[in-house]
Order: sequence, then structure tokens, then C-alpha cells
Amino acid sequence: MNEMIRFIKNSTAFFGILLLFVIVPMDSGIHADDGAPVTRIFSSRTAELIKVIVGQSDDSLLQSLGGESIYAGEMLRRFYDRRKFKPAWSGEGGAFPHSESLVEAIEEVSIDGLVPEYYHLSSIKKLHRQYQERRTLDPEIAAEMDVLLTDAFLMLGCHFSAGCVDPVTIEAEWFVHRSGLDVDILLEDALRDGDVRDTLRRLLPPQDRYYELRGHLMALRSIAKEGGWQEVSAPALLREGDTNSNVTAIKKRLAQSKDMVLHGNEPGPLFDDILRMAIVDFQKRHGLKADGIVGPDTLNAMNVPVEKRLRQIEVNLERMRWLGRNLGHRYIMVNIADFRLSYLEHDELVMSMGVVAGKPFWNTPVFSEKMRYIILNPWWIVPESIAKEELLPKIVNDPHYLERQKIRTYRGWARSAEEIKPETVDWKNISMETFPFVFRQEPGPLNPLGRMKFMLPNKYNVYLHDTPSKGLFALKSRAFSHGCIRLERPDDLAEYLLQDDPEWKKEKLTAVMKEGERTRIKLLNPINVHVVYLTAWVDEKGVMQFRNDVYERDARLDKALRNKPVRLSAFLPR
Repeated sequence: MNEMIRFIKNSTAFFGILLLFVIVPMDSGIHADDGAPVTRIFSSRTAELIKVIVGQSDDSLLQSLGGESIYAGEMLRRFYDRRKFKPAWSGEGGAFPHSESLVEAIEEVSIDGLVPEYYHLSSIKKLHRQYQERRTLDPEIAAEMDVLLTDAFLMLGCHFSAGCVDPVTIEAEWFVHRSGLDVDILLEDALRDGDVRDTLRRLLPPQDRYYELRGHLMALRSIAKEGGWQEVSAPALLREGDTNSNVTAIKKRLAQSKDMVLHGNEPGPLFDDILRMAIVDFQKRHGLKADGIVGPDTLNAMNVPVEKRLRQIEVNLERMRWLGRNLGHRYIMVNIADFRLSYLEHDELVMSMGVVAGKPFWNTPVFSEKMRYIILNPWWIVPESIAKEELLPKIVNDPHYLERQKIRTYRGWARSAEEIKPETVDWKNISMETFPFVFRQEPGPLNPLGRMKFMLPNKYNVYLHDTPSKGLFALKSRAFSHGCIRLERPDDLAEYLLQDDPEWKKEKLTAVMKEGERTRIKLLNPINVHVVYLTAWVDEKGVMQFRNDVYERDARLDKALRNKPVRLSAFLPR
């Protein structure tokens, strides 16, 4: 216990009051001299101790309190200051009527991939047990327990509504805004209404996909308790019609993960059509080429330990908490790890298509913004890094490169910037450090943006666009861009986004693109776009999906989740 409380406790005046009014049987009817019930004096003394605890600096608050560290700091002070430091959790006779509800909520957090002990579970139980055993009203224990219960609720509320880990601290490309909920206000309401546990559970993501993913987590934990799924092997390739002793083991492995149903006797060694279809389903939900052939990639996916898949789900439950609660009734979700765009209305899938995302060293950032307009026949303003690092060497080697690529040159980024004739520039003596030019490629078949781009204004200058390089969509892993998102079927997306605009029907879109004039179309109904990174999720059919960690982010988040929580300053208004 901190030294300031020890000082107060050991002072003569305080000890005398404690003897006269507080250290009495909990069921006593004795009153103080002024007629006030003992419990009122108890509450007053508890409030004095709470004020001492929460009135310290953040550094002092992180010192030991009942063997625990306090994390809510400023939020905790704000909560108790409004109450004039009156205890929040103790009721008549010093009991803690709502603590059991909070303990239940803490004990359940493992189903969300979180660690119950991070929320003072053992210390709260220990203090509560001590309090019940003493048969006296002890304000010291009451103050400690009150603060720990409040701190646990505030932590859980923030972690449920916005994630346990601040994404910016571990994933530099994750820019989703965190929850702005006043969790301390919610605590007051929960204590008044007596629904602490339910209030906390309501802060979790409301989407069905979150709860479905949590259900798969529990199912895999059951498999892990039974020893996990067995490792399988195969010589070279296995395909339909083959007979091999390894086929039997593969059938059993697929049955464990519910990719195949076995009936009756020991499965035989024949690779039949039923196994082929099961392999195809397994390959689809792991983002592999769905050819029904067991090759190295399929075997590797089968042999990922169940414990690793468990942790992959826990990591992605955290990412789903980062996303926030209100995605919109209609929205576009781009999952970089899956290289796929999904258009959803009321969480029902309307449209889906492949995308090309950023290379590992040109990561597409994770963020949410509104798409507000479409540009047909766009210019491509070449990013400065690409202009210097990629185009400049080509121009030096080929004086006619800019002309052939229909790229115009300007001196500076201003709208009124002077256009420069490329042949007047000594490109060999242009320094990359002081590169003064801006390149703009005209609309046409050479333009890497294709015939349209979809604008969601953001500070990362990332947008969705068409591409002339359609062949890339035949690949399963498509991390090839410089950060922007290339679309497999941009025409379909544009047509759907403009379906409520009578001026822009499919025929007009086609005609304008054919004419080649740069045209801007404002969306009558701007739509939320969420660019995410999920390596494990449940699809619209309830099927568990896993993908490779193309940006190698899972390990960093895994490590961060294993550390104790940090202060909740990231959740305070900025």
C-alpha cells in the first residue's frame, strides 16, 4: 500500500476515529455521537482514502496498490472527482453488490482472446475474501477494492470498445480512429442500473462476424485440449484416383477441422471425389489455389499447429475491436491480407472482387474514410518517390521515354505550375535530392490508373482505381502496388455506386470513358470505405477463413498482447 495511506492510517487522530467509529462488527446497529450510522462514517473514511490514492501523479499511481498497478489514471480521477471521491462499489453495510457481476465479466474475457489477470482478477477476489472474513468495516480494504474494481471496469470498457493494444504503437500503417466513448460515464450508469457485466459486453463489436469468430476460437480450443490435429505428409503430389497410405491420414485431418465428414468405418486409402471436394474447400478457406490437389502449399497449411491458428484468431479479434462499432449500414471493406474488396449492405454481401495491394515495403495503410467521388479517365500524378527512384533512371537512358508514355512535365506542384519541355532538361545532372519536377501522365491505355479511380480523400493519398495489368488478378497473392488499391472489376463497382443517380447510367459511363475526357462524378450517397488487415475471419457464409500474414504483422501484435496493458491515455479525448 502506498506510503501516503500508511501515514494517514498510522496517524493518532485517524486511528482513534477508526477505533471509535469504524472497526466495529459489520452487522452492528451502533451510531456515532451525532446519530450518524457507522456505515456513513465508514463511507466517509473510505472516501478519504480513495482521494489519497487517485490524487497522486500517474507515476505514483503505477506503483503497487494491493499488489496491482493502476492503469486508468486520469479517467479514474475524473470518475471519482465527479463523485467527490465517494466509494462507487460498496453498498449498505459495506457490501459490494456489483463486484460479482464485474468478476464474471473479467473471467469471461478469455473467450475474446484477452487475459483475465490483466484486470486485477486475483487481487479483487483476495480483497473481497479478506473483507468478508474480517467481520468489520475496514475502509482500507474497501478503498483498495473500490479503486481496483473501477480501474478494471475502465480498462475492460476501453479494451472491448477499441482494443487492448494501441495499434499505432505496433503497426505504423494502422490509422483507424479509436473509440471516443466516455467509459467512466458508462460505469456510473451501470452501477446505478445494476448491469455491470451486460454494459461491458455491449461495448464489444456488434457485428455478427466478431461473435462467429469467437465461436471458432472456442471450437479450436476444444480440439487443442484433445491433442490438436495430426500432422500429415505426402510424396510429391496427391490427386483424385491415387491410392496411398497418406490419404487415410489426410481424411482424418480434414475431419478434425470439419472440412470433411467421415462415415462409418476407418477411411480408406483411395483419393476419391469426396476427398477432392474437401481439399478444394480447405484450399479456398486458406487462400490457396483451389485445384483439389494436395501439394506442398496445401500440406503446409494442414500442418500449421492448432495452437498457432488459435493465436491467429485471438490476434484478429483484437483487430476487429480496433475497427470500432459503427461501420455504416452500407460500406466497402478491403481486406489487404485477402486481396479482396467486399461491398456490404446491412452486413449482407452485395459484391466482391479481387484487388492488388501494396508491396511489403510499400504497405497499403489501414484506415477508414468516405468515398465521395469518382474520376473517369484520370490523370496519374506520379508520386515523388516513384518519379525520382523509378522514372528518372528510365528518362536518363531513354530521352523519348516521357513522350512515348504521354507524361507531361511541370515545375512544381502548384495548379499554375509551368509546363516544361523534356528535351530542354539535362536529366543526367538532375539531383534526386533536389528533384524539382512533377510528372503527370495523360488518360489512356498506358495510364496505370486505367479508366477510373475512386476517391476517398485521406492524408495517405491512397485511393481505389482501375488497372491495365489485369493478369495480376490470376495470382493468389497480389502485393504489387505502391500502396494504392487496384480493382479487378471497377466498372461493376462504379455502376453500383451510381445506381441512384439518374444522370449516370451504364451507357453514359461507357461513352464518357471512350471519349477520354477527364470527368469527375460526385457520389449522391458517399460510402464508408474500411481498409483492413485480417488474416483470420468468418465469411458471409459462416466459414472460417485463414490467410498468410503477407505484411508479417501478426507476430508483432501477438507479442504486444502478451504484455501487460499500458496506461489508457490513448482512449482520452485528443
